[in-house]
This record gives sequence, structure tokens and C-alpha cells, in this order.
Amino acid sequence: MTTTLAPPRPASRQLAGTTTLLRFALRRDRVLIPVWVGVNALMVLSMPNTLKNLYGTLAERTDLIHQVATNASFRALIGPVFDTSIGALTAWRVGVYAGGLAAAMSLMTVVRHTRDEEESGRQELVASGMVGRRASLTAALLAAGVANAVLALLVAAGLAGQGAVGALAFGLGLAAVGMVFATMAAIVAQLTESARLARGLTAGVLGAAFVLRAAGDASTANGSSLLTWLSPLGWLENLRPYAGERWWVLLLFTAAVALQAAVAYALAGRRDMGMSFLPTRPGPATGRLRTAGALAWRLQRGGVLGWSLGYFLVGVVYGGLTDGVADLVGDNKNARQIFERMGGHSGLTDSFLASMVGMLGLIAALYVVSSVLRLNGEETSGRAEPLLANAVGRLRWAAGHLTIAFGGSVLIMLLTGLGFAVGYGKEIGPILGACLVQVAGVWVIGGLAVLLYGVLPRAAMAAWGVAGAVLLIGWVGPALNAPQAVLDLSPFGHLPKLPGGEMNWGPVLVLLGLAATLVAVGLAGLRRRDVTG
Repeated sequence: MTTTLAPPRPASRQLAGTTTLLRFALRRDRVLIPVWVGVNALMVLSMPNTLKNLYGTLAERTDLIHQVATNASFRALIGPVFDTSIGALTAWRVGVYAGGLAAAMSLMTVVRHTRDEEESGRQELVASGMVGRRASLTAALLAAGVANAVLALLVAAGLAGQGAVGALAFGLGLAAVGMVFATMAAIVAQLTESARLARGLTAGVLGAAFVLRAAGDASTANGSSLLTWLSPLGWLENLRPYAGERWWVLLLFTAAVALQAAVAYALAGRRDMGMSFLPTRPGPATGRLRTAGALAWRLQRGGVLGWSLGYFLVGVVYGGLTDGVADLVGDNKNARQIFERMGGHSGLTDSFLASMVGMLGLIAALYVVSSVLRLNGEETSGRAEPLLANAVGRLRWAAGHLTIAFGGSVLIMLLTGLGFAVGYGKEIGPILGACLVQVAGVWVIGGLAVLLYGVLPRAAMAAWGVAGAVLLIGWVGPALNAPQAVLDLSPFGHLPKLPGGEMNWGPVLVLLGLAATLVAVGLAGLRRRDVTG
């Protein structure tokens, strides 16, 4: 008796339904993608005018390049400078961070439309129709490609005034970094069974890429270190927009994207729906998860520990830079004014510390939104319904996750202060206090996320838009000399500028009260509405 193998499906059948799934993915991300792209593009496009005000003369820009070349700490943080033009300084000042945001946007988009869909069970329903085996993966990568293409177009068009060639190189470089991490996330989504683990592993690779680039740039002043070349973020800086563009570096991005995409497609064709190549670790022994809070901790502990470690290390780095900030700014009055606007009208060192602490507080708002919205993920995936069918009330279930969200933000900012203290070696008490004050602003954003989830669950993802808007106001507003009324739209704009400023408990207590009210209203809404599956 002989067995005949069925011929492989034609490529056209493998990709059937891709266009429809792409439209659906873009519709689902009609808020998230514009927010990510808008924040990133505005951060980049606001920089030329800021740099013109800071370093308007060739002598000032030349002095800046000399200061960066002799300061390994600042090269590790931002990267080396390759030319004195405003365009080159723009690529230097925001390149690493804009590339990191593009990477984060891309990896989240791909995981959301691949592993998230399988984990929730929606992909199984979609696959029962006339949809090819690799259509979902293709649609996810195309969605990430659309987002990165729009980012590249906005950056290239917005910076064309500084030089069209350099603007094109910078825009393509940012999009290329995004697609490298998009295809990397596509591979990880095939290897793991959990969307959260897929995001965590890919974000860990992004963190490793930043560390490799930082270590390489700290050792050399021209980006030639082997460690720098091991990082896609290092490829972006070695593309050298506005500084004698190295177009051949784009071939590295192209090769990496093509290779990783090929691996992802091969893996996608060799596994069953909902399965993974890496085995899922068995759950804990009976008795270890006796409460809803213990389950919430198990589900979210990886995120808490990752954010905490990352913030501690960033605090150490920023603390180590504090003594050198006076040399870098020098007698530049405009640079001093920006630091003072972000960090208060105190000494330059205190203003720098306050501005860096405030920036990290803004980013911590992303953690609290992500942690709060884990409730939404548990509900929409259907995992919350069996749990709530037992002797677990909605409020007790939600309280476990909210304790991790709000308590974790306190831990993160506390470790940030300890990191600053380790790196700076002075004023431990004031720095710890400055970091903990930021918690009030973080909690307001978390309260808004709870409100949206509890009252308007279909609009829960809009919390990311709120966090992105606050981040944009805090980062770009002071540099653009935005009116105080605009800065006051952010809860962080009402916090005292510490260290160095005067501690004013009034705004802090008002913000804490506002956060408590938002949480209470959100929980009341959760208690009254239907739980969806």
C-alpha cells in the first residue's frame, strides 16, 4: 500500500484573504498607529528649530561636537556626532530614541495581529474561512510596513528643508529599524505561546540592542566599534544622514528583514494553530495561587521586574551624566532655559536631574497603562469569565491587577531614585523624593485607563492615546516653548520641580485625589456592565 503526499498549496492560496485582513488590522489600529507615528514624527520634526535656538552659530556647534567626542557618557546615551549641520545634529539628538520608538511600535503591531489573535481564539474563527495559512502573518507585517512607511514619509518631508538627501536617508533608516524588529517579532510569535511573552522577549532584544550600541559608542567616537555594528540602532547612526550618507548600510537592514521574514514564514507553515515551538512551562503546584492577587502577580511579574531593572539601570546612567552636564551646556543660555523649563529655575545640576526624572515619569505612564489594560486582555480573551464564575468578585479580581499596576509604578520610580543615587553619589534623599513625586502624575494616567476600561471597554485602548499625548507634551512642549496652558494639560505639568524646587503638596494631593476618583468611577462601571468574552 502506498501513501501519496498532498501537493503543497500554491503561494496564492497561502496568502488568500491578506488584503481583507490588512484592512481589518489597520481599522483596529486606527488610533494606536497614528498616535505612535505622530509622537515619533513630531519628536523628530521639532528638533531642528530647537537646535537652531540652542546652537545657532558654527562655533557653538563645533564646540558641541568636541564636547560629545570627549564625553563617553553622552555618546553612550545619545551617540556620536558626525557633522556640524542642523540636520546631522537632529539625526544625532533623536536618532536612537526615534529608532527605538519605531521598533516598539512595529513589534507591538505584529504581535497584536499574530499571537494575540491566536491566544484570544479569534484567529481560529478567521482561519475557518477562505484565508490562507500565512495570510495573517503577511497582514501583520504589512500593517507594520504601512506604519513605518508613513513615519519615513513624514520625517523625509519634514526634514527636507535641512537637505532632501539626508532627510530621505534618516526617514528610510527609521523605517528600516522598525521593520527589523517587526520581522523579529514575527519569529518570536511563532516560538512562544503567549503574546505577552512574545512582546517581552522582543522588547528584551530591543533593550540589548540599545546596550550594545551604548557600549560601542562609549568606546569609540566615530561609531566604528564592533558592538555598535551588532545593533540595528548602531546601523541607523552609521547610515550617517546629513554626514556623507552610507547608502550601503541599508543593505544590512534589507538582508536582516528578508532573512527574518523567511524564517518567520517557514515556522508559520510548520506549526498548528495556537501552538508554539517552545514548550509552555507547566503551571504552579496546587495551592500557590490561592487569591486573585497572586494570579495577577504571576501574570504581570515579568513586566514589573523588567521595567524595574531597566529604570534602575537608566537611573545609574543618568546619574553618572549629571556632573558632566555643566560642561556640555557650557554658557549656552538657550540650553539652560530648556533644562530650567523642564526642571525648574534652580541650579543647572538640579534642573538637569529634575528634567530627567520628569522624563522617566512620563515614560512610566506607559507601564501603568499597559498593566491596567491587562484586565481588558484577560476579559476579551475569555480567561476572566471562568475565573469570575467562581467565588471571585469583579472588584477583587480587578484589585489584584490594579495593585500590580499602581504599586509597580511606585517600585519603578523608587528604583529609579536609587539608580540616580548610585550614579550621582550625592543627595540621595532629594532625588528619591523627586522620583516618588512623579507617581502622582503616573497614577492619574492609570486612573484614566481604569475609567475607560470600566465604563467604555470598547474605547479602553484610547488610554494609549492619552499616554502618548502626555508624553508628547512633556517631551516636545518645553523645547518648542509651548504656552503654559498647553503644558498644564498634562498632570505632570502641575508637579513641583524637584530636586531644587520648592515642595508644594497641594497639586500632588489634588492629583492623587483625582486618580482615586477616576479609579472608583471605573470600578463602579466594571461592576455594573456585562463582561464580554
